[in-house]
Amino acid sequence: MSDEEWERFLRESVDGAPGAPEEPSARARVVARRLRENPGKPETWRAYSPARPKRRKAWYAVGLLSAVALLVVAVDPGRVAGWFGAGDGAGEPLAAESERPGGPPSAETALRPSLEEPFRGSPAARWASGTVGITVPAAKATGWMSTAQVEQALNRTRDFLAASSLDPGVLRGERPGRAIALINPRQQDVKDFLSTAFRAPDEENNPLLLFSRFDDARVRLVGDEVRTRGRITYREGERGALQVAADVTYVYPVTPAAGGGEVARTVVRREVVVNWDDPAKVVTVPGTLSLVSYSVDMTNGGCGAVTGYLTPQFGAEQPVDAGAGRRVDPYDRSTPMDERMRKSAGEECGTATRS
Repeated sequence: MSDEEWERFLRESVDGAPGAPEEPSARARVVARRLRENPGKPETWRAYSPARPKRRKAWYAVGLLSAVALLVVAVDPGRVAGWFGAGDGAGEPLAAESERPGGPPSAETALRPSLEEPFRGSPAARWASGTVGITVPAAKATGWMSTAQVEQALNRTRDFLAASSLDPGVLRGERPGRAIALINPRQQDVKDFLSTAFRAPDEENNPLLLFSRFDDARVRLVGDEVRTRGRITYREGERGALQVAADVTYVYPVTPAAGGGEVARTVVRREVVVNWDDPAKVVTVPGTLSLVSYSVDMTNGGCGAVTGYLTPQFGAEQPVDAGAGRRVDPYDRSTPMDERMRKSAGEECGTATRS
């Protein structure tokens, strides 16, 4: 090798020969290996999925609103139910009445009932039907009766209410035979009352005190539902008797028998107190109840001569002086029955604030 060739070799060893391949960097080697192993679309080096602050904020807002909603439900569930209701009394059925309410039901939107929706615009739209709306308490031994006997007496009291105020035949005006069969036949005063009430009804002997009856030649019930709300209570009475009190409001939708499609409601609140007497101490027939007291408060059930039937009025039949008299909410169960009767003493008719 000449001196010139040796100098060129040393120079190229330091500076590199023109066009000679370069050694790839560590980063380049990693990328090359990844491309060989995963030939799909390459990701940018140190790339990352960007945060989505708007979506994150939205989830925070949803969580906050959910927490607020749960708090409102816990504090005031009735208000939340109102958000989703149509304002016409529709909504979830009310829980059974376990004690006397503190006030009347809230006002409903004034919607007229129809043949398809006879309880529309009424608190009864959320009430139960028939005996389901009558709360029967748990039984425990009381007076002369064991727990099992008390339970049987409570159920038979409810049967009496059904036979006197819910039986379809009785509602059409038939004689309430099944209900009468549950009354102690040894009660002479009650026998006299019943005899007169169905033969020649008057103020003192009015079958409506105990039974709900319509004249089917004049009106008919709409559908097969009667809405109810009330409860049964009991305690020990005289001579160790089991004394049972039933305070129940019944709502009857009716329409003229001649047709026309108009619907009205008759609201009847009835309180009945009975004794299940000890046959060893009181003259009675086992399995029958003895009437202690009974009272009734009616709305659109008739105001005038006693006929023995509930006589609802429709449209043009409404009296021109309908605004006279004491104003009463027929759905208000917060006032004890005896107090309501005292307030209405001496009044022939009052005015219902709603039907």
